[in-house]
Amino acid sequence: MSDVEQMKAELEKLKQENEELKQKSARATSIKVSEKGGVSVYGLGRFPVTLYKEQWLKLLDMANEIHAFIKANDSKLKTKG
Repeated sequence: MSDVEQMKAELEKLKQENEELKQKSARATSIKVSEKGGVSVYGLGRFPVTLYKEQWLKLLDMANEIHAFIKANDSKLKTKG
């Protein structure tokens, strides 16, 4: 195989790997401890959502209320995508 053919093959391989990585990161969510000790959720948007544990617990306690609010305001709310 010539150098040009090798470079083309390598370029095609890299393009495919890049596309696979984009697809993985677009749908994967993860949770990590931030540098300052908060809980960071990655994968919801461009930036992570970071709150301290008591904030997350308060938000999770409101889950039913949030679901009801979304349902009540469904016609006003937009969907991403």
